[in-house]
Parts: sequence; structure tokens; C-alpha cells
Amino acid sequence: MTFSIVGRCPETGQMGIAISSSSIAVGARCPWLRAGVGAVSTQNITLPALGPQILDLLEAGEAPAAALDKALARNGYGQYRQVTVLDSHGASALFTGSEALGVHHARAGEQCVAAGNLLSTPAVIDAMIEVFEQADGGLPDRLLAAMHAAMAAGGEAGPVHSAALSVVGDLVWPVIDLRVDWAEQDPIGELDNLWRAYEPQLHDYITRALDPTAAPSYGVPGDE
Repeated sequence: MTFSIVGRCPETGQMGIAISSSSIAVGARCPWLRAGVGAVSTQNITLPALGPQILDLLEAGEAPAAALDKALARNGYGQYRQVTVLDSHGASALFTGSEALGVHHARAGEQCVAAGNLLSTPAVIDAMIEVFEQADGGLPDRLLAAMHAAMAAGGEAGPVHSAALSVVGDLVWPVIDLRVDWAEQDPIGELDNLWRAYEPQLHDYITRALDPTAAPSYGVPGDE
């Protein structure tokens, strides 16, 4: 049903999540990030509440494994959940319940953690970790490279229809929050195209938010 990778850039401190699913609008339910705190992907039989709860615990000083355990215990039905956690220092935790769907796998790597369920093969997750660790470029490019590697390794057992990419840095809001809520085919390719379109505008949007007097032209009718 879903596969994802959570990653951190040790040079910039950015954290991000890339995710894809056979379900609609995966980006609305599964990826949760908080600047300076961590990132969580809650998937399989998804409980969105786990994301902010784990982030609250991380912000209060809990280690990723303890935060994950406490949130699962608080909500019950842990056997149906698959959750990955990465904190702002790159420490990770992961969990897959006994009722996870189909072929499933989760693995931590260097500054990253990936997981999936209803996979075509466990090798999908291994490919994500290996490509993320080896890929060049910034964090968004490395996350997307891992997603493409997942599809090349077999992806889900069935077609995927939605995908999302979210990244946080020094600001309190995500600097990247891109979603393909439904595509009949290749949502990861569509997400990649969105990123290529957004990338050259990213810093302009940050400038507009922080200092409108320095903002470049908005490029819309009536803008002078």
C-alpha cells in the first residue's frame, strides 16, 4: 500500500520525506515533519495522530525509539502500524506491526530510514537505502532518486497512485511540500516534474515570506 524514505542532510540539517502509495492523497495522512525536531512516516493502516505525537515527544527530549514506543502504547492497535522516525541528529527508529499488509520491510541507513508494505519484494526498501546513501545532490534530489530506485526494484505489488515530497530546514514551515494526490500512472514521475518546476522558485518564495520588500516579481497578471 505504501513505501517511503525519511532522510536528513548532515550538511544543511534539512530533513525530508518522500512517499508513494496505491491510496489517494498519501501526503495528507502519512508524512509529518517539524523543523529542528524530526520527521515521521506513519503508514500501513495509517493513524495520522502518531506523527505529531512522536514529534512532540522528540521535542520534549525523548530518543526516537522511546518516542515511537510511547506513542504506539498510547494509541493501541500497534500491530496494524508501520512507522519510521528520524530525529534532527540523524538517529532513527522503526516499527512494523504483526498485521502489516503483504510483503513488508523496514531498514535504517546512514541518516535515513525506509519502510514499505504490500511490496513486490523486500529488495525495494534495500534499494531505497542504498541509492539515498550514494546519490549526489541536495536532499530533495536524493529522496526522489530513492523513490525512482524503489520503482525500478519492483515498487508495490500493485500500481501506485499518489506521492508526496516534504522537506523542512531552518524555518518553522516546510520549505518544500509537494503532492500528487491522484495519478492513474507514474505519480512519482509527476512528483519529480513538480520538484523540477518548483526548485528554481523555492528561494523566491522564502524571500517573499521573510522580506517582501526584496521579493522578485510575482509573475502574475497585474504585478508591476
